[in-house]
Amino acid sequence: MVEPKQQEYMTHTGWQEPDFKPIPLLETIKMRGRVWEDLAIQYGVTNPEPPWQIDLEATCDMLAGDSCVKSYDEVVPGSCALPSLERRAEEDELAATIYEDVPFPERQLLALAHSMIARGMLDEEDLTHRIEVVRERLHSA
Repeated sequence: MVEPKQQEYMTHTGWQEPDFKPIPLLETIKMRGRVWEDLAIQYGVTNPEPPWQIDLEATCDMLAGDSCVKSYDEVVPGSCALPSLERRAEEDELAATIYEDVPFPERQLLALAHSMIARGMLDEEDLTHRIEVVRERLHSA
């Protein structure tokens, strides 16, 4: 549900909700069901927070630019890659639909990747390559 202030911002900036269709790569990742809670047990890690959580939050903040520190009416349309309110609205929509069966914070990660792919900021091929690089690094250690 969109809050009144959030709706006012989205109207002010001309934001339009993307057409949320499943993305094959993200569907494959979702189906694997490898969540931090299970991985932590598998690798004997006791920290309940995944090591990538802080990077995810920093990425969201960097994409949002100053939209997360200015009031709604001060944000200049196009001044940041992915304004925080737009990202949150998209995350909420994706969490209620496509990623409803994925636990947090993995759901937040998939939603951000989905928004970035839908906006053309990242493509599936590039993301697949980056995943492979990380996988190789992980298994070579």
